[in-house]
Amino acid sequence: MLTQRPYGSWPSTITAADVAAGTIPLGGACFYQDSAIIQQGRPSEGGRVTLVQQPLAEGGTEKELVPAPFNVRSRVHEYGGASWLLIDEANAVIFSNFADQRVYRLTLADGTTQALTPESRRDGEPLLRFADFSIGPSGSVLAIMEDLSSEPVRHIVQLPLDGSASDQVEQIRRLSAPARFVAYPRLNPTGEKICWISWEHPNMPWDGTELHLAEWADGGVLPDTVIAGGPAESIMQPEWVDADRIGFISDASGWWNPYLYHVSSGRTTRLIARDSEFAGPLWQVGTRWYLVESRHELLCTYGRGTGALARLHVDTGGLHELPLPFTGLRPLDVRDNWLLAATSSMSAGEQITLLNLENLEHRPLAHSIERLPEPSLLPAVEEFECRNAHGQPVHALLYRPRNAGYTGLDGELPPFVTMVHGGPTAQAQAKLSTAIAYYTSRGIGVVDVNYGGSTGYGRAYRNRLRGQWGVVDVDDTVAVIDALVEEGIADPNRVGIEGGSAGGWTVLSALTNTQRFTAGISRYGVSDLVGLVEDTHDFESHYMYSLVGPYPEAADLYAQRAPINHVAQIGCPVLLLQGDEDKVVPPAQSQVVADALAERGIPYAYVLFEGEQHGFRKAQNIIAALETSLAFYAQIFGFHADVPSLTLTGS
Repeated sequence: MLTQRPYGSWPSTITAADVAAGTIPLGGACFYQDSAIIQQGRPSEGGRVTLVQQPLAEGGTEKELVPAPFNVRSRVHEYGGASWLLIDEANAVIFSNFADQRVYRLTLADGTTQALTPESRRDGEPLLRFADFSIGPSGSVLAIMEDLSSEPVRHIVQLPLDGSASDQVEQIRRLSAPARFVAYPRLNPTGEKICWISWEHPNMPWDGTELHLAEWADGGVLPDTVIAGGPAESIMQPEWVDADRIGFISDASGWWNPYLYHVSSGRTTRLIARDSEFAGPLWQVGTRWYLVESRHELLCTYGRGTGALARLHVDTGGLHELPLPFTGLRPLDVRDNWLLAATSSMSAGEQITLLNLENLEHRPLAHSIERLPEPSLLPAVEEFECRNAHGQPVHALLYRPRNAGYTGLDGELPPFVTMVHGGPTAQAQAKLSTAIAYYTSRGIGVVDVNYGGSTGYGRAYRNRLRGQWGVVDVDDTVAVIDALVEEGIADPNRVGIEGGSAGGWTVLSALTNTQRFTAGISRYGVSDLVGLVEDTHDFESHYMYSLVGPYPEAADLYAQRAPINHVAQIGCPVLLLQGDEDKVVPPAQSQVVADALAERGIPYAYVLFEGEQHGFRKAQNIIAALETSLAFYAQIFGFHADVPSLTLTGS
């Protein structure tokens, strides 16, 4: 017997505290002796990132390797990534520390630490930053070095492991000529050759990169040759298959597919031709989508929207999918027919999983969601596709309200929250999200939109956003909601939209250009394009060139698109959530919207979170942001919520 209660007011045991405390950000992992080393976040410690050692045998107890106050997090490109590396021969881990961005060596036998790079602060900001470590010649590692002492440049460098560069920057050897951006330094197994990728402004790495190859020499910068890529071809993740062959992923065909370069012959071979993505956008340096299992086989993740695991035979191009119950999978390390992988599913969320490649048996070693909600409270996911006004396909993930035993009132349609991912070159992926379940278990539907410009559906789909940011993303998002309303799934009078960063831009653009939505939440959202161009970090400082146009040549278009110039057209209440230390989208971006809303008498609330950067990592702030969002929807949509009420300015 179903109990009827208004949508949005269903009782749920999933609290905002559960979402925050029960969600542990997981990163990379590798095998170490009879255990795994796993990167984990600590929301209860202000978002600190640490490394833990987890025995492979069941029932083992994890051991934290990197103690506070160390924080294993790089600031290269501000998004960081690949911030640590196990050095087997030294029985040590090296890592970038967030506060000073110095590289430290942690000896695993006794837990002692030693600085490997020098102090480099100016006005409190580290000028030298390191990430994307890989094994170098004996006694050293390779890395990206970001140098912000003048005009930003990046080099591939060689770091000695003996600490000799801890106070002498001259001991850090620059291997590559200065480039705006570099990634994936890889030395071949014999130590004779090195490869890496680079790209220059105004390109982003998914627009165009170049693959470099150089002979190893013992002194000076290495003369290199570009062997693949260009301004309109995106090369990702070069890896040595053996001493003479480099595997890499290119989207020259319109899809990120795997290729092989033969150094001795200079010949390039496309290993497989498939309308599927074998890679994604390089937001964080060092991201891997495949592993070299042997000189004959690669372990790849691929798909369209979702990610499956397969073995790719290098010599024949044969692809054999491994049937596994995951909606997403990224291989992290492989050893003796065992795989460590980052996996996601609708039942267990994100995990670090140990997988036997012979019989495909698997079990989790670490969980992002420590305490899973009751299965009766979890939504199912549906792949939703519709057509926009131009007849083009638009992809989305649909989560209907679900709480076993409850249904809405007779004749009532559920309110819906439209989620818009950031990036905007990113992708909403099917996985258990307690934040989504927080809404759906209370009777609020959620649709997560992969508008044109999202990854996962080929370069042409990605390129739909070129020059059209604030247009295509808005039109596609509206098309999804129109389709849900037309099919009788969503209440047309109770439709919210929310997103962070670039998703916040789409929120504000949708509110200023359409009347489809009745409530909007922007989390650290972009509102002023000129401000973003003039006051953002180097990695994204030219991103607007492809999304909108060159500045200042296209200044009129920037003004036309910017939501801040059209706040008077907003016809619904707005909630603004912002971190006060955000370098990617500074607080001024939200403040100008709040000021304009106040001036025009539009109901709003602005919450500034102390000590947060681009994205909320502190448990208390995650809780506050989610409860405030629910209270906001409850007030606008007219249902009772089990959180403190919210007062809107101007209401």
